[in-house]
Amino acid sequence: MDSLYVSSHPDDFRSLQALIAAEFSPSRPQTLAEEPPARVARCRPALVLRDAEATALCGAGAVSWYLASVGGRTGSDAQQQSEVWQWLSFAENELTPVACAVVFPLLGVMGVDKKLQQSSRAELLRVLKVLDQILEPRTFLVGESLSLADVAVAMAALLPFKYALEPSDRKTLVNVSRWFDTCVNQPQLLKVLGKITLCEKMVPVTPKSNSAVNTTTAAAAANGTAPSSTPVSGPPKTEAQLKKEAKKREKMEKFQQKKEMEEKKKQMQSQTEKKAKPEKKELGVITYNIPTPAGEKKDVLSPLPDSYSPQYVEAAWYPWWEKQGFFKPEYGRKSLSEPNPRGIFMMCIPPPNVTGSLHLGHALTNAIQDCLTRWHRMRGETTLWNPGCDHAGIATQVVVEKKLMRERGMSRHDLGRENFIQEVWKWKNEKGDRIYHQLKKLGSSLDWDRACFTMDPKLSYAVQEAFIRMHEEGVIYRSKRLVNWSCTLNSAISDIEVDKKELIGRTLLPVPGYKEKVEFGVLVSFSYKIEGSDEEIVVATTRIETMLGDTAVAVHPEDSRYQHLKGKTVIHPFCDRKLPIVFDDFVDMNFGTGAVKITPAHDHNDYEVGERHKLPFINILDENGFLINVPPPFLGMKRFDARKAVLQALKDRGQFKEVKDNPMVVPVCSRSKDIVEPLLKPQWYVDCADMGKQAADAVRNGELKIIPDHHLKTWFNWMDNIRDWCISRQLWWGHRIPAYFITVNDPSVKPGEDVDGHYWVSGRSEEEAREKAAKRFNVTADKISLRQDEDVLDTWFSSGIFPFSIFGWPNETEDLKVFYPGTLLETGHDILFFWVARMVMMGLKLTGKLPFKEVYLHAVVRDAHGRKMSKSLGNVIDPLDVITGISLEGLHAQLKDSNLDPVEIEKAKQGQKSDYPSGIPECGTDALRFALCAYTSQGRDINLDVNRILGYRHFCNKLWNAVKFAMRTLGEGFVPWEKARLCGSESVSDRWILSRLCAAVTLCGNGFQAYDFPAITTAIYNFWLYELCDVYLESVKPVFSSTDAESQKQAEVCRQTLYTCLEVGLRLLSPIMPFVSEELFQRLPRRQTQNSPASISVTPYPESSEFCWHSEEIDREMEFVMTVVRTIRSLRADYNLTKTRADCYLQCIDSATVSLVEKYSLQIQTLSYSQAVHPVSGGDSAIPEGCAVAIASDKCSVHLMLKGLIDLEKEVAKLTTKQGELEKQMEKLEEKMKKSDYREKVPAKVQELDAEKLRQSQTELQKVKEAIENFRRMM
Repeated sequence: MDSLYVSSHPDDFRSLQALIAAEFSPSRPQTLAEEPPARVARCRPALVLRDAEATALCGAGAVSWYLASVGGRTGSDAQQQSEVWQWLSFAENELTPVACAVVFPLLGVMGVDKKLQQSSRAELLRVLKVLDQILEPRTFLVGESLSLADVAVAMAALLPFKYALEPSDRKTLVNVSRWFDTCVNQPQLLKVLGKITLCEKMVPVTPKSNSAVNTTTAAAAANGTAPSSTPVSGPPKTEAQLKKEAKKREKMEKFQQKKEMEEKKKQMQSQTEKKAKPEKKELGVITYNIPTPAGEKKDVLSPLPDSYSPQYVEAAWYPWWEKQGFFKPEYGRKSLSEPNPRGIFMMCIPPPNVTGSLHLGHALTNAIQDCLTRWHRMRGETTLWNPGCDHAGIATQVVVEKKLMRERGMSRHDLGRENFIQEVWKWKNEKGDRIYHQLKKLGSSLDWDRACFTMDPKLSYAVQEAFIRMHEEGVIYRSKRLVNWSCTLNSAISDIEVDKKELIGRTLLPVPGYKEKVEFGVLVSFSYKIEGSDEEIVVATTRIETMLGDTAVAVHPEDSRYQHLKGKTVIHPFCDRKLPIVFDDFVDMNFGTGAVKITPAHDHNDYEVGERHKLPFINILDENGFLINVPPPFLGMKRFDARKAVLQALKDRGQFKEVKDNPMVVPVCSRSKDIVEPLLKPQWYVDCADMGKQAADAVRNGELKIIPDHHLKTWFNWMDNIRDWCISRQLWWGHRIPAYFITVNDPSVKPGEDVDGHYWVSGRSEEEAREKAAKRFNVTADKISLRQDEDVLDTWFSSGIFPFSIFGWPNETEDLKVFYPGTLLETGHDILFFWVARMVMMGLKLTGKLPFKEVYLHAVVRDAHGRKMSKSLGNVIDPLDVITGISLEGLHAQLKDSNLDPVEIEKAKQGQKSDYPSGIPECGTDALRFALCAYTSQGRDINLDVNRILGYRHFCNKLWNAVKFAMRTLGEGFVPWEKARLCGSESVSDRWILSRLCAAVTLCGNGFQAYDFPAITTAIYNFWLYELCDVYLESVKPVFSSTDAESQKQAEVCRQTLYTCLEVGLRLLSPIMPFVSEELFQRLPRRQTQNSPASISVTPYPESSEFCWHSEEIDREMEFVMTVVRTIRSLRADYNLTKTRADCYLQCIDSATVSLVEKYSLQIQTLSYSQAVHPVSGGDSAIPEGCAVAIASDKCSVHLMLKGLIDLEKEVAKLTTKQGELEKQMEKLEEKMKKSDYREKVPAKVQELDAEKLRQSQTELQKVKEAIENFRRMM
């Protein structure tokens, strides 16, 4: 038998790795916790093979590879084997050194250097985060089952998990923690390791009695040597072994030194940062303090503040816009009915829930919608953006119920229905306007006179009418079917309110109403006895308690194993029920035993099987989740208490077979966090078959356009496979269903059942319903008793008719005639089916028209880490907090007012602390809107970083300063021409900036047409920042400083050009940044003092038909000029010419290039800070000595005169030192890369980084050598 020599120390992870590998081996070696024989060398683990030569293998890698490969755990093919080998290298070289550096001081193996330990800990977390990313889509590291790769890396991570990784660390390493937990719970690892206790707090470990031996052994584990404190027997180590040990020790010392150096660097860096901190310019807060009554125009005569401040800019404009009626479609029109040749634009807001406040996802929706609305309004169209708010049935009821319980200790049932509804209205009237306040702060140009609430009388009447018409037509019908049931809410919920929680195996989850967590993610197998024989049939389930409602066992018709059981029945173990064995195609023969238990009343698939085979439907759960229709002792038990009881009862009867981990999806109610149960309930349904077909056809034939078109597949998938829609909700807050159950007080009429639609009637009033019922049963009205349905309608029902209910449908109002159908529906792609599809279906059904012509679906906002916005993660940000800024304490305080439980509040606080350690700086509305639009690529998700929003606040400041400078340049007496035009006297700079302005106008127009918001923001940003500010304003400064008559003439043309750029640039910007564009626009003189629009928001948007001066030739020329300028600037930076101006010789390849340089020589000289620019044609002889050279393009080289401007000897000395450093770095790197085992042992990613580092160093060295040579030539 083979012999495996290992250490007895419980933390010797290398020995543990070998022991686990041995568990996979078919013929396990004998295990000896002692020194290996002298001839094997002093190294554990070691494996002595029982072959002719008694071959010995040393080291964890070699030993575990041999044992695991025998057991088939080193990969199924060559590729997988290579991957396993790569992970062994990762464990050995990347993870083990940092793990030991962190844990050994805790175990007392080495002294504690706190700074070193902290830096090592940071490095450990970095390595584990890399691993975390890799593990995100995987269960195991290689392939689909546990391999040696998992064992090696898990053992390298064992000590950190036991002693160093606190719960907060493990939360950030969610994938690594999940994988580690999976690994250590595998049978082979459990057998060797036992149950692992994870670290709660990183503290030194109390030494055990044999600590002297143990700690030394543990230290030896890090470098594969034997402990030196134990008695040594046998021959001394060979020279090769000693060399190897010394090399490993040297490697460890180098690692420690590296950590110390990094720590010192960090300290120096932090000291530098501390010194530099006072110099950092704080964002200025300037407020508008001039008394301005609400709705009056803001003062625009006083000077602009020195810098941009959102608080100053955003003050007073919105009330003025609103009072002036700029947002109303009637503005500037005699009558709405009067035809407008520019057309009509109508869009309704996706009504936000009345509960609480908006988050950044809503802000994105509103930023996009307001940009579009303002653009259409500025184009002269009759424009309406209609506001509204949704009553949010479940969400609002939950909020008010929690408030009642918290403040008064009462439930809604204590109050009664009418009083509770009054409480909800009271809450709505107190809190409901917060959303409208936020929308106004966002600058949303909504017509507030038309604001609607889905519970308003006008909309409630439309909801009632829609239900009655669809019910009378038979489209709405009564049926008893499975619904998503929340036992906590006592209501059915829609699919969108069900979160699908994915589990990879056994998981304990908290469930409302249960003190202990409940087990999910396991598959329980048990047997049913076949009647009249000793045979049994084994079935499996993830919900063992539902077996109490089983009414059949199903097998596949072609499964040969069960053909002899046709016509047979099985006996239920807990009652006298006989269950038929049915044959059905839905069964997967290859899953489990190929036999499936059927519970038609509690499973969607089983429901359909039950329908096909006419099985009994036994409901075993009441609305509160207690068991009914079951035998004692289970009767009256809570559902998850019954889960344990049924399992034990099956074990007692000997019918339990096994429990095993099972990856599964658990449905969780997003509102109550309860586990959703499929439950049979009589409900109202909408027959969607015909409506769904019409909605699909409308898109197929082009009547309705969905943008972006990658959502079409989802649309057709839903519409072509649409199910009927359950619209009943067991709530009190909402539109009560206008349907009445009929009881006829006449012996000739038999009593009806709840599910029988014939006994239900709908009506606008009880009187109308009674008349309908009397007519239906042919009796007098006095013989009819009615009971109105207690349920309310699904919130999506009222949302589905929102586009026409807001205009007074079913009444033929002027608004309905003018604005329905609408133009556009803009919303997030996540509610494409829940809202958009239902609006289309109900619009076609009730009005015969599509509710809109186009649907634009924007991406869903996630946080900077790509996580969904969630209150419990602490990443749901109020847009007002980004606009005005908020401290970290302020963010924490908001959590106290939320409905989160204490555990969730603490988790959310940690999330806030991690993402916003200093709170959120004041960014302003304009910067937020610009950032949201800039992010809106036509994809599925947006990862929003608050720092990027702050970047756009700085853009506002740049804009502010540019306009202030430009206005000083224009002067007080400046009068713009009546129309923007070319006069023919423009300089090349003027023609170029006007060409770029026209290009920006075209890009913005095309961007709005195509819903390409990043194209719009990029065009505006580039024009203002990189073209107007960085180039044009700089290049024309000499024109304004000259005093001769010709220059003055040129300066006047320049002023007109500058004015056109400012005025048109602000109009381009206005839809996206309404506040700053209005503030600056109001300071500009008008082209026509008479009849000028009062606000930029109603000024025409620039169009390419008017601004048609784009010249590709001028753009090409200026691009060449800017290439030359950038090359000169780069040379100046290389030679540290910060303030000194140098002569510049531009060597041109031909006369055309010389002419071009001469044409733009003033611009080149100004923009490159050159003393003079000399175009030169011909060879190098025409260039004076003492120049630095750089190639600008294939047509031009730049020669910058340095002679006499710099200390040549000093520069050469500096560069020579730099050359030496670079050569040393490269030599070290090349030596590392030339090692024989480099390709095999070093991870591919590290090899790529090394190659890139070497290439960069070579390029830098080449530049340094050229510079030295150039300087020497000058000396």
